Order: sequence, then structure tokens, then C-alpha cells
Amino acid sequence: MTTKLQGTQTPDSSVPSAAAAAKVGFIGLGIMGRPMAGHLIAGGHEVWLHSRSGVSQELVDAGGRACSCGQEVASQADVIITMVPDTPDVERVLFGPQGVAVGLARGADAPPALRKVVVDMSTISPVATREFARRINDLDCDYLDAPVSGGDVGAKNATLTIMVGGPEAAFERVRALFELLGRSATLIGDNGTGQVCKLANNIVVALNIEAVAEALLFASKAGADPAKVRQALMGGFAGSRILDVHGARMLERRFEPGFRIELHQKDLALALASARALGLSLPNTATAQELFNACTAHGGARWDHSAMLQALEMLANHRLGEAP
Repeated sequence: MTTKLQGTQTPDSSVPSAAAAAKVGFIGLGIMGRPMAGHLIAGGHEVWLHSRSGVSQELVDAGGRACSCGQEVASQADVIITMVPDTPDVERVLFGPQGVAVGLARGADAPPALRKVVVDMSTISPVATREFARRINDLDCDYLDAPVSGGDVGAKNATLTIMVGGPEAAFERVRALFELLGRSATLIGDNGTGQVCKLANNIVVALNIEAVAEALLFASKAGADPAKVRQALMGGFAGSRILDVHGARMLERRFEPGFRIELHQKDLALALASARALGLSLPNTATAQELFNACTAHGGARWDHSAMLQALEMLANHRLGEAP
């Protein structure tokens, strides 16, 4: 099920929805989480906030309510969203001391429309996700894994693509919240499949970054203007979002994140580990990971992932745009 989240779609009135003044918790207020929480506040919802680095005064001034821990967030909210970097971070936020699980009231006697819903929008292990879902379900609450694509620009502009795993009833219940955060949401299947979809997405992104970087570097080394080559390619079958956005980043050498290399490394490591468990070979994914590793070895863990170009420049002994 794919839901288009902008436009004139009329929700099914028989489906419980979080549309009106939902009580929402948001944990993790970094590059992605901060603007996402802001959209929920601007949408008129009661939003309880927590972040290890603190809650910004800007969000509080907008109407958000700062909490001291995940337990406090979960005790106040009906829908609890997490947006943190990695699998251990999600586990700590959910199940650590004063974590979300401690604050979840059991909903065994509650109808489905009143069960609390935990929505993890981080990108983490599909295997761990299924275990986290089981543990939350044991508390008679629902769980959705809902990682996103679109980066910091998508978070700021509320144009994220949301990939969801979990029960359909819970998906329908939080659909109105997704509407404030993204352009579309697709229910892929059971818990864990949202994370599988996101890892597939990041395989595609990494390999496209590599392809764009190689193409522009080839053009530059061969004596063609890489900016004009990019312009020409944008009008043909090679045109893509990566060529558009990251091709421009490469030409302008704007390597501030964005999406940090260290996070893309984490995602590809999850994909490669899952592939190994499945007996599946992903040779080009492994190559992209090695190029990210080379960037990290040169101090680039926090560069934008478009800076994969710099690893290829080292191999080519040629800097994009310089005379061959």
C-alpha cells in the first residue's frame, strides 16, 4: 500500500487517524529529527520532545514540550517517534533505563485505535527491528519501522519518502502524521520490511553516487567540461536525482552534510551483513563501501556521501574540473 501524502486524498473515515491534536512523542532531534518534530508541532499536535543533546529553545518556543527522558515522553504520548543514528541507539532509547518501554502503559484491554504506537524512523538492522517490535508488542503496543529517504533537505521541506513495515491498522492510524513529514509513505509488509526497503534504497543511492562520480571524473580527465557534461546528461536517460543534486555538490565541492559518510557506511554494512546471511553476493555494494572506507581513512567520516568522489580522485590522480 502506497499513500500519497500531499494533494487531495480523502482519508477513510472508518479508519482511526491521528489527524486531530494527536499526542506525539519525538526522540532524537539531530539534522533530521529537529525539522521533522517542528513540522508536527506546526501541524497542531501536542509534541513531547527528548534528545540526548538537549531540546532546542526554538522547538520549545514553537510549542514543543521538553522531557528529561524517553520514559517521560512515552508516558505522555500516544504515538512515540524515534529518529536516532544506529541500532544500539534505538535499543537504548527504547529499552534502556528510563527508556520508552518503561513509560508505555500496557494496552491489553484497549481497542486497537487506542493502543500506543512506537514508530522508529531511524535506519537500523532489519533483524534487530523484528526483535524490538516483538518486545514492544509484548507490552500490548504496536510498532512500525518507518525509515525515510530524502536527507536533511527532505526533512526540512517535508518531502521525505517513508518506507514502512508493520501492521496495517497502525500504519493507517499514524498516516496523518506521515502526511506532515513526507511526500509519500508505502507499507511494504510486516515489521522489518521497511528497514529492508531502506537498505535497498541506500544501495541504489551509493551505487549511483559512484556512477556519477566516475562519469564526471572520466569526462574531466578526458578534457571535457564536467559541468557541461552533467548538463547534457540531465536531459537524457542518464538523468537522475543523484546526478542533479550530488553532481552539483561534486562540481562545487560542497561536501558538508547532508548525509554523512559514516552513516551511509553503517547502512551498507547492514546490507552486506544481511546479504551474507542470505548467501547473496553484492559486489558493487562492497566496492562502494570500500570507497567510503577510503574517505574515512582520510578524515572524511563526517563528509557528505557525495564526497565519495574524493576517493575516486585519489585513485585517478586527478581532481574534478582541473586541466588533464
